[in-house]
Amino acid sequence: MHTRSEEDLLDLEILDAVAGLFARLVTEAEALAKSLGIPVFVIKALHMLDTPLAMKDLGRRMHCDPSFITSIADTLETREADRGDRRVKRLVLTPAGAELKGRIEDELLSRTPWRQALTPEQRASLLALIPTMSPPLSATEAECPGEGVSKLMAGAAAPISAAATAE
Repeated sequence: MHTRSEEDLLDLEILDAVAGLFARLVTEAEALAKSLGIPVFVIKALHMLDTPLAMKDLGRRMHCDPSFITSIADTLETREADRGDRRVKRLVLTPAGAELKGRIEDELLSRTPWRQALTPEQRASLLALIPTMSPPLSATEAECPGEGVSKLMAGAAAPISAAATAE
């Protein structure tokens, strides 16, 4: 049997705790998506749509293949032609889409374990520590975890035309 050092044991406990936190976050996002009748990756896309955004740029932000972004756009019905280049399709939130985005973000914030368990000062300390270990997802070149479900998304949900439509 291999004997672990105290440092190894500490790091294994941290690994277990972080994995538990990640699992909880995924579970909360999946439950929220299910309650809204939308795929979970639509939540991430809505979060990233602050202004009209070319589909290829959203793909870069989400670290996803363009075909996956097309599936998201099909679900949301959010395409419009770019005024400068009609070959480029941009995603645009309608007022209803912006309202849905706000409701989703409010609900996600209320479910975050750090908001429930930590003071604002503790959350600020946590935020200062995390980037020393790993950059935010938005700043990395990680692959999209949802590309494997793009085929499922294509036929899974009816378009959410009330939430976001082409303008």
